[in-house]
Amino acid sequence: MTLTTPTPHQSTARARKSRRSPYLTALATARGRTGLLLVLLVALAGVLAPALSGHAPTDQSGDTLLPPLSAGHPLGTDDLGRDLLSRVLYGIRADLGIIAVAVPLGAAAGCACALLAAVHPVVDTVVQRAFDLVLAFPGLILALAVTAVLGPGRTPVIVVIAVAEIPVFGRQLRAGILVQRGREYVVAARVGGTGRARLLTRHILPNATDPLIVQLAVSLTVAVFIEGAMSFLGVGVRPPAPTLGGVLSQSMPYLSQHPNYAVGPLLAVTALVLGLSLLAEALNREVRR
Repeated sequence: MTLTTPTPHQSTARARKSRRSPYLTALATARGRTGLLLVLLVALAGVLAPALSGHAPTDQSGDTLLPPLSAGHPLGTDDLGRDLLSRVLYGIRADLGIIAVAVPLGAAAGCACALLAAVHPVVDTVVQRAFDLVLAFPGLILALAVTAVLGPGRTPVIVVIAVAEIPVFGRQLRAGILVQRGREYVVAARVGGTGRARLLTRHILPNATDPLIVQLAVSLTVAVFIEGAMSFLGVGVRPPAPTLGGVLSQSMPYLSQHPNYAVGPLLAVTALVLGLSLLAEALNREVRR
């Protein structure tokens, strides 16, 4: 058998490949590219809503329930004569604005709780029981409880999503910390006299945060459903401000005669959720390798 020695160029290429971020590798897969493309397309549609639509989302007219491809209304109009394309595009913008604030807020609070729990066993017990309390409430019950106190609107939706995500991220990071604490490199650093704070920030956390990126993509998907459900039930963003869930809710009485009413928001929600799900799956596969 002849053994071949890799050339310097091959060795350098392999070294670069081994140092390649798993996140970039995930985005280079078919799932990652497809998911990223779908999310970017939906996000661009929301960001460019004023340029893509020639109507304000709240402008009413006498041309009610027009079919798609009507003059000046590619998706038709709703029961109040408002342009459906405009309402879907601005609904995407509203939904993305809510989840872009709520999910990172919940993630930051959850990670802070996990770090507090890592300080002392008593604090850990208190934090875990608080997580149990939040998880004991189904999402819908939690949403109704928050809106009963704060009333419907954008802020309660953000609060509900953030509170629902706190125990998810908190327990995810806590599990990673517990796993890394038992590794040999952590034991060696502890024996070498490394302080608790430095051990946590310099050794444990950098190796325990990879699953959080995957969880972020999953939580964004869940947040889309929560916002849509709250708006659909009338406890989310107040009309006439458009959201995807709100447009779907308003289309329900007219589905039998005008099914096009719901096509736009359904396609937007489907593309956004599918894109985020594909990204989460691609990231999860690479992180777990």
